[in-house]
Amino acid sequence: MEKKFDEKKSQFLIKFTSMAAAFSVAVAVYFFFYRFNGVVGFINSILAILMPFIYGAAFAYLLCPLCNFFEKRFMKLFGKMKNPKKLAESLSITISIIIAIAVLTLFFVSVIPQIYESAVGIVNKAPGAYRNGERLLNELLADYPEQAAYIESNLNDTYNAVQNWMKTDMLKSLGQIAGSVGSGINNVVKVLGNIFLGFLVAVYLLFSRRTFARQSKMALYGLLPTKMAELIHEEVIYADKMFSGFLYGKVLDSAIIGVLCFIGCVAMRLEFPILISVIVGVTNIIPFFGPYIGMIPSALILLIVNPMHSLYFLIFVIILQQIDGNVIGPKILGDTTGLSSFWVLFSILFFGGIWGFIGLIVGVPVFATIYDIIRKLIKRGLKKKNITNLDAFPKDS
Repeated sequence: MEKKFDEKKSQFLIKFTSMAAAFSVAVAVYFFFYRFNGVVGFINSILAILMPFIYGAAFAYLLCPLCNFFEKRFMKLFGKMKNPKKLAESLSITISIIIAIAVLTLFFVSVIPQIYESAVGIVNKAPGAYRNGERLLNELLADYPEQAAYIESNLNDTYNAVQNWMKTDMLKSLGQIAGSVGSGINNVVKVLGNIFLGFLVAVYLLFSRRTFARQSKMALYGLLPTKMAELIHEEVIYADKMFSGFLYGKVLDSAIIGVLCFIGCVAMRLEFPILISVIVGVTNIIPFFGPYIGMIPSALILLIVNPMHSLYFLIFVIILQQIDGNVIGPKILGDTTGLSSFWVLFSILFFGGIWGFIGLIVGVPVFATIYDIIRKLIKRGLKKKNITNLDAFPKDS
C-alpha cells in the first residue's frame, strides 16, 4: 500500500515539475518576445555599465602575449635575484602598457591629422574635378548638341535643387545638426573615458591573469562533471589558440599590407598616400571582403582628383592582394581556422550582420570554434553508436 502511494507521489511530482518547467519556459518566451524592447534596453544598459571591463578584457587579451614575451626575458635577466618573478611581471606589464599607449598616441597624433588634411584636400579639389569632368563631357558631346543640352539641363536642375535645399531644409536642420554634434562629442568623450578605464582594468587583469585562470579552472571542475569539465577546458584552449593565431596574424598581415601600400603610393606619386594606406590596411583585417572594401573607396577618392591615378591604384592593389593572398598571408596565418571558403564566407556574412564591423573581424574564429564543437560532438555520437567505418558516408553523397 505504501509502495503504491510512493509511486503515485513520485509520478505526481514528475508531472508537476514538468508542468512547472513548461509554464516557466512559456512565460520566459512570452516575456522575451512581447517585451523585446525592454529586454534589449536592459541588456544595453548592463553592457554600457560593463563597457570599461569589456575594453579592459580586450586590451588584456591583446597584450598578454607581449607581457609573456617580456616576462620570459626578464626572468632570465633577473634569475639570480631573490624575487625575480614579481619584478619581471611588473616590468613586463608596465612596458606592454607603455607600448600600447605609445602606438595609440602615435596613431592619433600623426595619422589622424594627415587623414584630416587629405579629406580637406579632397573637398578642395572636388569642384575643380567637377569642372574638368564637365568640360570633358562637353568636348565628347560636341557633335551631339541635343544630348549635351539634355545633360546640361539636368545638371542645372540638380544645382538649383541643392541651392533650394541649402536655403530651406538645411537651415531648419541646423538645430538638429547641432544637437547631433553635441551628442557625438558626448559619445566620443564616453569612448575615451572607457578606453582610459579599460587600460586601468587591463593592468589589474594582467597582474591577476594566472590567478583568474586557476580560479576559473577550479570552478569548472568543481561545479561540473569531470568529463564535461575536461571537454570545456579543451575547447577553451582551442578557442584561445584560434582567436590569438587568427587575430594577431591578421593584424600583422594588415600592417605589412598598409606599409607596402604606402610605399607603392609614394613611389607612383599618388595623392593622399597616408589616407589610402590606412583604409587599405584597416579593411584588410576583414577576411575575404576586406581587400575590396578598402580598394573601392580609395579608387573613388583618386578618381575625383586624377582618373589615371585611380587606374594605376587599382592595378597596384590587385597585384598587392595577389601577393598577400599567395605569399604573405599563408606565411603568417597558414591554415589557422581549418574552414573551407564557403564557411569563411558564411561566418563573415552571418556574424557581420549580427555584430557589424566587429563581427566581420571575429566572425571567422567564432564560427571555427563552433564548428570544432559540432565536429567533436558528431565524432562522439558516431563512437557511441560504434560507427567507425566512415565509408558508409561517401563524400560525394
